Amino acid sequence: MENKKELRTWLDDLKLNHPLVIAGPCSAETEEQVLRIANELKDTDVSYFRAGIWKPRTRPGMFEGVGSLGLKWLQKVKAETGMKTATEVANAAHVKLALEHDIDLLWIGARSTVSPFIVQEIADALRGTDKIVLVKNPVNPDLALWLGAVERLATADIKKLGVIHRGFSTYEKSKYRNNPEWQLAIELQTKFPDLPIINDPSHITGKRDMIFDVSQTALDLNFDGLMIETHFDPEKAWSDASQQVTPKTLIQIMKDLKIRKETDPEAEFNKSLNNLRAQIDVVDNQIIDLLGKRMKAADGIGVLKKKKNVAVLQSKRWNEILGHMVLEGESKGLSEEFILKMFKAIHQESINHQEKIING
Repeated sequence: MENKKELRTWLDDLKLNHPLVIAGPCSAETEEQVLRIANELKDTDVSYFRAGIWKPRTRPGMFEGVGSLGLKWLQKVKAETGMKTATEVANAAHVKLALEHDIDLLWIGARSTVSPFIVQEIADALRGTDKIVLVKNPVNPDLALWLGAVERLATADIKKLGVIHRGFSTYEKSKYRNNPEWQLAIELQTKFPDLPIINDPSHITGKRDMIFDVSQTALDLNFDGLMIETHFDPEKAWSDASQQVTPKTLIQIMKDLKIRKETDPEAEFNKSLNNLRAQIDVVDNQIIDLLGKRMKAADGIGVLKKKKNVAVLQSKRWNEILGHMVLEGESKGLSEEFILKMFKAIHQESINHQEKIING
């Protein structure tokens, strides 16, 4: 698949003066719930009303969606509000039912993207469709797998394509439900700058109070839109209660987000500058996170040295590290002077941590 301006045609044709917004409940629960949320989102920035119809969970025994009955509720949403509709499909049977109920936008979930077999089944069922089809990133950070899913759909003569960045699972504890791994999304944008990319801050954060900040970062990185889970009573939602916001909150989020205007006489310059600054912010946060992990490892070394009564400073080991890092830095275009200053500062902080433990 090659990057082409035509990849953006479906998005450009919407003629929006704001980012594309896909919003609605994590799960369709009742007809009343779906219609109430839809009517509260009517006449806002929301273009597509989303609702999970089939909700296979990580473990059995939890609410797994109302099934095809919910598709009739989405039809009523379109009739009453004029909003287009969206839902997730995970197999050919889902596709058939969604198309029969004239769902406007379909997305493939993270658990499905990991399997080329599932993606191919969905692509075959959708072959030649004029519906919009978006692909969520796979559960694990694998760009080839993500793009491979998009390519399978493109090969099936599906023209209206895009991707959804919903973050990636990790075994490490994090403030995010799914680590955003912004660099991977940036790399995708670099390879396919005209492929629409939507951010899903609900699944990245898992917490409603973090949704605004992640949304702003996404817009600063030139994402094309947002998918935000919305419920009139989030605390009582049947699934993912902690990451849903009320329609009123969503409307306020969209008002507060800083969105670059194309009418700015220096729009292209500001767009590029803000994008690069956002990339630097992402990397800086990753550096701080990695340094924190490094110091935790240093704390562990301090504990071991205290038990064995070993000196904090090990000169031979330190010189070996420094020499290796200078060579690594040069290969990345970093000067020896910079590497020495940086790693001496890191080493001193490690010593401080270890001394605190040993003397404590």
